[in-house]
Amino acid sequence: MTDLRAILFDVNGTLIDIETDEGQHKIYRAISRFLTYQGVMLAPDEIQERYFTAMAAQRAGSRERYPEYDVVAIWRGLLQTAGLTPEILPVEKLRQLPVFLAELHRALARKRLALYPDVRPVLDALRRHYALGVVSDAQSAYAVPELRAAGLGDCFATIIVSGDYGYRKPDPRLFTAALQALAVRPDQAIYVGNDMYCDIFGAQQAGLRTVFWPTQFGKKAYGDVAPDYVIDRFAQLPAAVAFLAARSPRD
Repeated sequence: MTDLRAILFDVNGTLIDIETDEGQHKIYRAISRFLTYQGVMLAPDEIQERYFTAMAAQRAGSRERYPEYDVVAIWRGLLQTAGLTPEILPVEKLRQLPVFLAELHRALARKRLALYPDVRPVLDALRRHYALGVVSDAQSAYAVPELRAAGLGDCFATIIVSGDYGYRKPDPRLFTAALQALAVRPDQAIYVGNDMYCDIFGAQQAGLRTVFWPTQFGKKAYGDVAPDYVIDRFAQLPAAVAFLAARSPRD
């Protein structure tokens, strides 16, 4: 029997069924109207173009193998290039505005947010025995609020979000950061995800055993990568955990 102590999870496509569309013109029209009250006169098309151009520039300028962007930095840069300074807005409001814009942009882009069936009761059952954590490709400005909105804000002992690190899964450093935060070894943890490349391959590179939960999102295959267990309903996760907990990682 292994000394299993922690279970780590992907979020979007694993715990939360979410759909977003950042290409909707109405998003940038609403932001444009809001910004006029802050002293920024930018047309919706210009905001949209600047947003995606800045995102691409961040990724292109990164030296990481799996680069991640910083959405708050994108909005901060947009405000700066638009000429918004402390002389126009109070310093504290100017400091908070990029975070607010990141949250507003995400809220307007979101079309669906719901838990997959059985997620909350399964997590409640598991956290009686194990420390739970998140390793997610996302931005903290909206990943944490979305966990709260889905009713999962109190479930996790650590939340690792790629936007805070500058690189994405399958970079093993994200999984290692979660293990360090929980003070557990790779052989004492399991990772649950829906993407064979980002989640299963990534977690395995960090030494974790894996449970694959194939939802409508994510890659279903990557080379010869194979998870340690596959479930077809989230309610099966406790059985998967029990199976892996009863076996050594070398079995």
